[in-house]
Amino acid sequence: MFNVLSLDVDAAIKTLVLTLDLVGTFVFALSGATAGARRRLDIFGVLVLSFVAANSGGIVRDLLIGATPPAAISDWRYLGVSLMAGVVIFFWYPVINRLQSPVLFFDAVGLALFCVAGAQKALVFGLTPLMAALLGMLTGIGGGIARDVLLSNVPGVFRSDIYAVAALAGATVVAVGHVLGWPTTFTAVGGAALCLGLRLAAIHRGWHLPTARWPEQTESHRDEER
Repeated sequence: MFNVLSLDVDAAIKTLVLTLDLVGTFVFALSGATAGARRRLDIFGVLVLSFVAANSGGIVRDLLIGATPPAAISDWRYLGVSLMAGVVIFFWYPVINRLQSPVLFFDAVGLALFCVAGAQKALVFGLTPLMAALLGMLTGIGGGIARDVLLSNVPGVFRSDIYAVAALAGATVVAVGHVLGWPTTFTAVGGAALCLGLRLAAIHRGWHLPTARWPEQTESHRDEER
């Protein structure tokens, strides 16, 4: 009986991770495709960006935990979801673009889903809670970094926005919940909500981490004050 119950729990966790992964893949693909459409890329470029933004973090995560080949290249659903998002953006970009900051919104939702899914999958593969939280953060920020690099932008995670910190906070909720024995779905929802809330608040309120102040910046600031 206990073996059957254990199998049911494991199956439920794997289903949850897969669901979060696919939904996060779709949303991150939307952010990548939208960024590509803004740069007036052709349909091939938009589809490439949608796949790269959606799957880079998951590929790195799977390679690090030994889940090879990575799900993004072994499961057709990841490719299908990524390309579907790219096609949606390519043909309906004028409609999507009417939303306020669609790239930032899609990116925030994808970040929230991926940091949680990454941490959950790392725990399933036997990593310690600390390493699972760090890997969840890496899963969340990987796609955005790859997208920005391909577009010759400085990755958002390096521009002092509350980005990686939000992903780490969401993944930490999952890791702590695992240690305390909280329900998996509860911790997943809580972690995703915390990450999304922090990221959206940082966008709207301008929250950022401290940056290094160079001497010329300090002198310029003093001149402006005078």
